[in-house]
Formats: sequence, structure tokens, C-alpha cells
Amino acid sequence: MTAKPLRMGVIGCAAIAARRMLPALVADPDTEVTAIASRREAKARSFTDRFGGEPVEGYDRLLERSDIDAVYVPLPALLHAEWIERALRAGKHVLSEKPLAATRKDAEGLVALAAARDLVLLESFMFLTHSQHAFVRAKVAEGAIGSLRHLTAEFAFPAKSTDDIRYLPDVGGGALTDIGVYPIRTALMYLPGELDVLGAWLHFDQERGVDLGGSALIGSPDGVAAHLTFGMEHSYRSQYALWGSHGRISVRWAYTPPPTHAPLIRIEQQDRVEEITLPPEDQFANVVSAFVARVRQGVPSGLEGESVIAQAALVDKVRAQALTSPQNVGSRLLLP
Repeated sequence: MTAKPLRMGVIGCAAIAARRMLPALVADPDTEVTAIASRREAKARSFTDRFGGEPVEGYDRLLERSDIDAVYVPLPALLHAEWIERALRAGKHVLSEKPLAATRKDAEGLVALAAARDLVLLESFMFLTHSQHAFVRAKVAEGAIGSLRHLTAEFAFPAKSTDDIRYLPDVGGGALTDIGVYPIRTALMYLPGELDVLGAWLHFDQERGVDLGGSALIGSPDGVAAHLTFGMEHSYRSQYALWGSHGRISVRWAYTPPPTHAPLIRIEQQDRVEEITLPPEDQFANVVSAFVARVRQGVPSGLEGESVIAQAALVDKVRAQALTSPQNVGSRLLLP
């Protein structure tokens, strides 16, 4: 007998939900959008008119509903921990936008709470589910570039409108919290062992009270280094490259490829260059499938548990080590 669809509630009417995740939830036959909550009913209704479900005014009211199995949380980054905890305590499985938590302490607490209540808690770090990265890992394992020596990862985009949540220190948290996690997670994906921050820099906007971009140098115990760059005051860039003892492999559109994009992987060796085109795929649809499989069959996802904690811990290290420009505002970068 075919299982009934997973009944989903949505906490918050964010742009990322409207652009990518809600279409993926609606398209998946194993999920059903049951209700969408906003602080204002009119906003919630504007979403349910497009994606279905019942509009709900207030996040708490959505969590009180008995006809919801799981919730998707696309709120601003610094609000994730509070509403993930409330959802778990209400007995709901949770799919959260990244970063699931802004600090290691919060990440550890939420992961432990989900485990204690036998609930699924996944971080929607969608790029990790795209098969182009599994392809690159396989090539590296085969020896296509020899032994890994260095990684570079860059993710940045032009400035947004002045009211964008990323510029709000109390909820958005700035570039490191929202954007820097992509290169940081890339370093965790390829570098072995416990990683250290060898140096970091953040460009801090005193007027807005947030960092707008930065860089970090990460090192592994066996001497592999990663140079990570991120920001929201740049021309668009979304790529990483692995440099080895005998070659180099690069991903040109690593983090936000549209579902129609056919990834191009470039492998450079001493006497040849190879460019491999892979089939397009929808990484948001992949996240939905992974979430359903984890809830229904317990299939591990790679988007939960220790990997989430390791990411939050490395963000903490970057934040603690970072020099800032202007230098006299460093204390304002520390999260509670």
C-alpha cells in the first residue's frame, strides 16, 4: 500500500521558500503542503494561493496543529534555533534552511533534542545533495589529481536591497553566518581530520552592524590548506577547486545551480585538460527526497547530526579568530 504523503507545514514566507523549496515540495508526490504560517495572515495567504495549504497567522498556531507531520523552517538564520526547538518540542520532524544553527552550542543542543525525541532534523544544505560533488569526490579518490594539497572555495554575490534580512544583525547575522557556510562546508567535505583556522578576516559594516564578506585560511592535520572567500558586495561567483600533487579539478557553478544547469567539471593534468558535462538535476528536489527517505525509512542523509555540529564549530572558530576592518569593532561580531 502506498504511504500517505508527509504533511508539511512551513514556518515563514521567505524568498528562498517561494523560489525553490515550495515548488520542490509541491512537485514531490511524497509531500503535501498542509499549512503555511506568517506573522501576517495576508502574507501567508499570498503563499497558499500559489502553493496550496491553509494560511496560518502565527508560527505557534501552526505548531499546535495535529494535521502536520513535519515543518520546513526558512526563517532568517538567527531565528532558526528558537523555532527548530519549538517544532521539535511540538513533536514535528524538521527540515531547516541553512545554517541550522549559528553556533556550535545551539547545533549540539538541537541535534541532541531531536535524537532524544526520535525526530528527524535535517539542514537543507542543498548543494551537498547534487551529484556533481559525489562525482568530484570519486575522481579525487581515483587519483585524478594525486594527493590533495590545497582547496579554494568562493561564494559571493552583489549587494541586495537595503532591507534584506542579511543586513539585520539581530536576525540575519551577516555574510559569515549566511554565506560563508558554503565554502566552510566545502572544506569539511574534502579536508581530513579536525580542521583549524590559521587566519581569518571580515569586512564589517559599522552602520549596519554586520559583516559583508571575508576570507579564512583553514588547515588540516596533514598539511592540506583551504582558502575560503565569501561575501555580499561582489560580482557573482560560486565555485571551488581542488589542487593536488598531479593535477587540479574544479567545479564552476558549485552552490546554486538552477535545475536546468548541466554541470561542467574541469580536470587539469600535466599533459591534458578534460572537461566533463554532467546531467542537470534539481538539488532542492534532492533535499525533499532525502528528508522523506529519512523520515519514512531512516535513510541517512549527510545533512544531519555530527556534520551539522562540525560546520557550526568551524564557523565559531572563524568568527573567534577573525580580524576585522575597521579593526575596532571586532567585539560586535560575537554572537550570544
